[in-house]
Amino acid sequence: MLHGDERGLFDLSFAIPAECADRLADGRADIGIVPSVELNRQKLEIIPGTGIACAGPVRSILLISKVPFEEIRTLATDVSSRTSVALSRIVLAKKYGAEPRLFSERPHLGSMLEHCDAALIIGDAALVLDPADLPFHVLDLGTEWTGMTGLPMVFAVWAARAEVPAQDPAPFLESLRFGMAHMEDIVRQEHSKLGISEALAREYLTRNIVFELGDREYKGLATFLQYAAELGNTVEMKKVTV
Repeated sequence: MLHGDERGLFDLSFAIPAECADRLADGRADIGIVPSVELNRQKLEIIPGTGIACAGPVRSILLISKVPFEEIRTLATDVSSRTSVALSRIVLAKKYGAEPRLFSERPHLGSMLEHCDAALIIGDAALVLDPADLPFHVLDLGTEWTGMTGLPMVFAVWAARAEVPAQDPAPFLESLRFGMAHMEDIVRQEHSKLGISEALAREYLTRNIVFELGDREYKGLATFLQYAAELGNTVEMKKVTV
């Protein structure tokens, strides 16, 4: 949307998905890429076809624990995370029988583990860690979800406020495809900013993350929203319609 044929179609601003959700909630934005769990919290209309998902290891969402997972009683969570917090609760409750108290704070593994049994690390902070080198128990929550359900995990979707006129999904799909066609440019430009190797950036963007969403992704999304509602993460559950 900055460099392809879609440039100029929208008045763009940039923020993490949690902040995008807040901007939709208070009317500062009409459209945003929002954490999936917000579909249970706000009246939003999904713009179908694109989002952020995985169909196996996601690499950027790690639950790191000092104790066996079934013994986790306290969990430090990243202040910028919403869907991942709900996902960690689902995995811990359904697979390990653990329902820890949550403490939201800035993503620094050392300080998080000083006073909690486990920490949820997401995004860039997770990518700079090598799970194999950590002296802790580590879960990749993408792996855990797909193993539990057999379905992809959708972390964020493009969505509009309910009162906004229906959006044509074509510009979002075309912008995505422009980005995928220029993936090597993106990898070269961005990897050093994050402090990761070109190889990891390429692997992450082309193998770990799925950006184009279809029927299986939306089935996974509906399952996630159901589980999140059952755990009390939300006021009400929204039916997924695209």
